Amino acid sequence: MLDKTKRGWWESAVFYQIYPKSFQDTDGDGIGDLKGIISHLDYLEELGIDGIWLSPVCQSPQRDNGYDISDYQAIYPVFGTMEDMEELIREADKRNITIIMDLVLNHCSDQHIWFKEALKSRDNPYHDYFVWRDGTPDELPNDMKATFGGSAWTWVPHLGQYYFHQFAIEQPDLNWENPQLRRELYDMIRFWVKKGIGGFRLDVIDQIAKEPDHYITSNGPRLHEFLRELSQEAFCEEGLVTVGEAWGANVERAKLYSAPDCSELSMVFQFQHMQLDQQPGGDKWDLADLSLVKLKKVFEHWQQGLHGVGWNSLFLNNHDLPRIVSRWGNDKEYRVESAKMLGTLLHGMEGTPYIYQGEEIGMTNIRLPIQGYVDVEILNMYEDRLSKGYPLDEIMASIHAKGRDNARTPMQWSDAPNAGFTTGAPWLTVNPNYKQINVKAALEDPNSIFYYYKKLVALRKEHEVFRTGNFTLYKADDPNHFCYIRETESERLLVTCNFTDQELKLALPTNGEVLICNYDYPLKDTLRPYEAWMMLQKK
Repeated sequence: MLDKTKRGWWESAVFYQIYPKSFQDTDGDGIGDLKGIISHLDYLEELGIDGIWLSPVCQSPQRDNGYDISDYQAIYPVFGTMEDMEELIREADKRNITIIMDLVLNHCSDQHIWFKEALKSRDNPYHDYFVWRDGTPDELPNDMKATFGGSAWTWVPHLGQYYFHQFAIEQPDLNWENPQLRRELYDMIRFWVKKGIGGFRLDVIDQIAKEPDHYITSNGPRLHEFLRELSQEAFCEEGLVTVGEAWGANVERAKLYSAPDCSELSMVFQFQHMQLDQQPGGDKWDLADLSLVKLKKVFEHWQQGLHGVGWNSLFLNNHDLPRIVSRWGNDKEYRVESAKMLGTLLHGMEGTPYIYQGEEIGMTNIRLPIQGYVDVEILNMYEDRLSKGYPLDEIMASIHAKGRDNARTPMQWSDAPNAGFTTGAPWLTVNPNYKQINVKAALEDPNSIFYYYKKLVALRKEHEVFRTGNFTLYKADDPNHFCYIRETESERLLVTCNFTDQELKLALPTNGEVLICNYDYPLKDTLRPYEAWMMLQKK
């Protein structure tokens, strides 16, 4: 059992991300809730995970599914009450599961009391909690665009000013230059630590030091100054784990984010590996085939770059990404094999793995008509590209491949109506394949993806090489085969993965202990379709 009072405990841990809205509904309103999470803690204990990253549960108008917080110290009533949250923390702790709370410190909701006060006048003390610029209705401060489409500036006539928002209009950016704002945020974090929260995932944290006058949104000049202050003021508990989402991170910046002294954060989410399947120079919706050679080199760059000087977060799925088995694997005839292969690839690396709900049973993307989607990013993209003359089938192909609602369909618990997620009408369509792909079926099958993941989770605690071994890439230019070696003074771990639906001929050493294989056993000179295995050699 990990000692979670000690710094660095997360280096041997595996976390599980829950998107509460889609996990389990207990009151029939079609939306998941905290009691639903509590009801499945035994399932997560069986999987063996050490912590839950809980996507936002704070009070919110839900314009962006909870990433628009209107009260940081209250629970969104549809999810439950503060008492439910306290029970979740207690019940998880009984199972040695730490709750990692999702916090949005870059922006809040326009329904937050701070912004309501800020709108009253330029002289209101809360006005400076946000980013404002003078202007006229016809002259924007500049031409910066919001991530969700349109201008990043919104005009407020009675103030004669624009406020800045990097995301939806309803998500005004916070002004971290204001020390009083920062103090309020630190006080709020300490409130949750006293409740028993064991850490925080910090949404788009690399954007808090924005300088819109200079077109700077991420990695602003004061970013690391702000992060060090945040750590000193709010993250002083020895075993507290902090994870920064940083789309603009590179290895050198990540060394600062995740330095072993924890002067800033415990680890960083970076997304370079998840941006390789789009057209060069295009946005996320411009699709391209995945280049395995490029993928290998990105992983090599991060594995070697942070070894001994920082710490990686390992993930292939989350609430903002499509189901990886549908994107990089084969979600039809080789769904089970390719899901296991992708898990093998990731869990052998240095860093802390994150399993996204449903990944452990091989949940897949969904294909809906545009009327079936609810995500603001999807709907804005659809309207924008339609207005620009993109062909409808091309727009829908992008949504089907990469839309965020792919990851947000309700968790598939059984073959009962609505996959056992709700007795009511689900807030988002359940994937029709729930009859075949569900937790109940996985638990009844000893060869399921679930039990494979359970073994992957356990292996990280059994062998030091998973935590401290250096990384060497094998056959970097092979377009079909991903093989790497992790090595310490006493152990060598060989991880090999076939990324194709064809047999590959190759020669690899077999004089070691096979820790895990997604077929019954490995062959000496052949990798079968999507085959993967790990082999441990003692020196």
